[in-house]
Amino acid sequence: MSRHVLVTGANRGIGRSIAERFVAAGYTVSSLHRSGTLPDGVDGEIADITDSEAVNAAFDALEERHGRVEVLVANAGITRDGLLMRMTDEDFSDVLDTNLTGTFRCVRRASQSMIRQRFGRIVLVGSVVGLMGNPGQVNYSSSKSALVGLARSITRELGARGITANVIAPGFITTDMTAELAEDTVKQYEATIPAKRFGSADEVAAAALFLASEDAGYVSGAVIPVDGGLGMGH
Repeated sequence: MSRHVLVTGANRGIGRSIAERFVAAGYTVSSLHRSGTLPDGVDGEIADITDSEAVNAAFDALEERHGRVEVLVANAGITRDGLLMRMTDEDFSDVLDTNLTGTFRCVRRASQSMIRQRFGRIVLVGSVVGLMGNPGQVNYSSSKSALVGLARSITRELGARGITANVIAPGFITTDMTAELAEDTVKQYEATIPAKRFGSADEVAAAALFLASEDAGYVSGAVIPVDGGLGMGH
């Protein structure tokens, strides 16, 4: 498979595992990222997805080198956790501008190429808390919930052009961030998960790989949970 896949935030965590999975499957993989190093076999451009001009310039450069983007995995995001009464305007707007509006900027630019070639796979990395909610994450939960509306509107707008748009909703995933949690906290979280364990970033990557495949051509506007059953019914 030689399709060009662009993964935002492939320098760490879930995004890195997704990029590695696509490289192993034979895709041409590139990334927009703000810092850090990329996995072997991944080309990249430094860009802040809160800047439309930077996003467009990075896409232009990567498409010049690798051809039109055919698969977009919008993974990049930030957190600014805090209780509602203490959350500042900036805490809320910064998370929305990156996680939601930043994703929109990337989708808008990627769709230009997809419309021309009448093929595209758009995979948005959401979160189980976007469906369930979570105390201390009003901003993050709002940004991830909104990705569902984004994917479904894209599906209705561009579905006839061979373009799909779906959301992956990971639950608690083992990453550098969760590795810093106290053991008691981890046990409390695990007790709420039917699978009784955290997921791996590679399990999220497997879902992304499927949604990008030819086999997923009739899957669009869906929310795919990768959460061990945590979000059942949401």
